[in-house]
Amino acid sequence: MTAPGPSASPGTALVFGASGYIGSHLVPALAARGWRVRATARHRKVLEAKPWSGVELAEADALDPASLPTVLAGIDVAYYLVHSMAAGRNFGALDLEAADHFGRAAAAAGVKRIVYLGGLVPEDATSEHLLSRRDTGARLRQHPVPVTEIRAGIIVGPGSAAFEVMRDLVLHLPVMVTPKWVQAKSPPIALGNLLHYLAEASLHPEMVGGIYDCAGPETLDYRTMMCAIARIMGRREPWILPVPVLTPELSAYWLRFVTSVPTNVARALIGGLKHDFGANDEAIRRLIPQTLLGFDDAVKAALEAEARHTVVARWTEGAFVFREYRADYGYYAKQAGGEFRTSATAWSLWRVVRAIGGENRYYAYNFLWWIREVMDWMVGGNGLNYGRRDPDDVRVGDVIDSWRVMGMEPARRLTLVFGMKAPGAGVLEFEIEETGPDERRIAITAYWHPAGIWGLAYWWAMFPAHLFLFAGFTKAIAQRALAFDANPKA
Repeated sequence: MTAPGPSASPGTALVFGASGYIGSHLVPALAARGWRVRATARHRKVLEAKPWSGVELAEADALDPASLPTVLAGIDVAYYLVHSMAAGRNFGALDLEAADHFGRAAAAAGVKRIVYLGGLVPEDATSEHLLSRRDTGARLRQHPVPVTEIRAGIIVGPGSAAFEVMRDLVLHLPVMVTPKWVQAKSPPIALGNLLHYLAEASLHPEMVGGIYDCAGPETLDYRTMMCAIARIMGRREPWILPVPVLTPELSAYWLRFVTSVPTNVARALIGGLKHDFGANDEAIRRLIPQTLLGFDDAVKAALEAEARHTVVARWTEGAFVFREYRADYGYYAKQAGGEFRTSATAWSLWRVVRAIGGENRYYAYNFLWWIREVMDWMVGGNGLNYGRRDPDDVRVGDVIDSWRVMGMEPARRLTLVFGMKAPGAGVLEFEIEETGPDERRIAITAYWHPAGIWGLAYWWAMFPAHLFLFAGFTKAIAQRALAFDANPKA
């Protein structure tokens, strides 16, 4: 007996939550299958950094009902990929509120179907993370638009929170004292396999209204998975010593100091790791047959996919080029920044930004920059090699002191890669934005991809300086730009 094939055709799909881990991969997967794709996020500029062609970009927030009708207009299938783990505590209540708004707006817009990605839920689940994923699906089903729910456990791919936690641990901790959750079992699924299920599910009418578990072909404990990651990446398998006194709650706080995964996400994730996870995926395997990758092959595919995505002109989360092509540098970046609003023109702001470094220096707190440069020189770096090709002009590839220009958009953005010796990889990005008829916003953001514990320690050591450095930096840029506006020939 052959599996039933799809009987629907691609139409217009909304990927709601396109800036997230799954959404950013699902958008190009749907477009490649012939869908007309509308990608949405709370901030459109995050999507503008994605290398997508032929994809409509839009801005919406499920917690803002007024933003939903426009993005849902004309949509056949809406992929709902929103979760509020990063919001911190009480994210479960936010998830339910968002699902209510979205379900109501989807019905009003005439959406034919919602595909929701949830999570595997053990019968004895107690963590807010797991219960929220389950309850969000139930809340969406309370509204008129039919829902297809796909439930997955650990996803093996670059950027998956569980995968990144395990990768950070095995690459930087040769000995681990861990809670008993390392013995908990789960059926991990390769990112490519999950994307295939999601893309195909919307084409099967018989899946309307159903809840489908999906999983890879193996059920493994976390100790086995971490040892496999170490082996595949050419590292010695870590010594893992489980102890009963280290609870999942304590583990979540501990992970803040050993992994670059955002703290709120890690806390929510760890809360569910005390359970064994099972998946009854017979139904989805029958409806959407495919070759499922085992864990080792899934890890290899993740590393290969990561290495292929190298061409970007501005910072995006996890981009391999901004991690110096190092798989052992954290996928997720620590961030700090500052901004200043001014009446200076965008071109005057750009004139100041593009001239940083060299003899012009950095406009504010130059003694702090000098201290860091001396520290780099003392460990054999090029920190004291000041200079730039031209005092005023800039182009991609230029070296400015210890920075390299990775990308630029005149009067909008300048992206610099950090070149000093440090345990990790850094990016400094300047952004100029029109915020009103006579107002511009100049913002500076530092991104740091740490190399394990030492990279995180370096970041936190530098963090106090960041608190006031960037605020003063942006203010000084704005003041110089205003001076240029007052005297353009200066």
